[in-house]
Amino acid sequence: MIRTRVGYAGGTTENPTYHNIGNHAETVQIDFDPSIISYKELLSVFWDSHNPVYGGAYGQYRSIILYHSDNQRMLAENTKADLEKSLDTEISTSIQPVGTFTQAEFYHQKYYLQADPVLAKEIISWHSARQDVIDSTATARINGYIAGYGNKATLLEEIDTYGLSEEALIYLRDNSRASLGSSD
Repeated sequence: MIRTRVGYAGGTTENPTYHNIGNHAETVQIDFDPSIISYKELLSVFWDSHNPVYGGAYGQYRSIILYHSDNQRMLAENTKADLEKSLDTEISTSIQPVGTFTQAEFYHQKYYLQADPVLAKEIISWHSARQDVIDSTATARINGYIAGYGNKATLLEEIDTYGLSEEALIYLRDNSRASLGSSD
């Protein structure tokens, strides 16, 4: 993964916001390097990260996959069909073209990072614009580690590349909820 942004997509309402989301879903936009992780591997993470049977096909919290190409659509549909077969039940996740993605308000971006006063203060102060915080690969990685994703070994391998002060490095090392497992 290179970076993530949260926002609204999958609907027709113009200029959705958190308080006026209309018929959009809350979504995550992922920029990724396919030489590092494939779209099919991202789909596997998606299916493993939530209960695809729970919830309906409508509303802002619906399960949805938004694709950019026919190949992505086909892979999404195939992995959904495989999962339905293995679970022996219908999955409510919808699969549709991405359409327009509207970035969510800043306070929704990098949620776990912004909730951490030590790291948020330092990282937000680095950037002259809020969009730079949102677009930063380092902030995406740090946000994930704070939230408990990834693993401690990978964090320790890359932590020195984030540009954090010594105090923040120690704090992240000691307060990351990343697992002690051997893979992301």
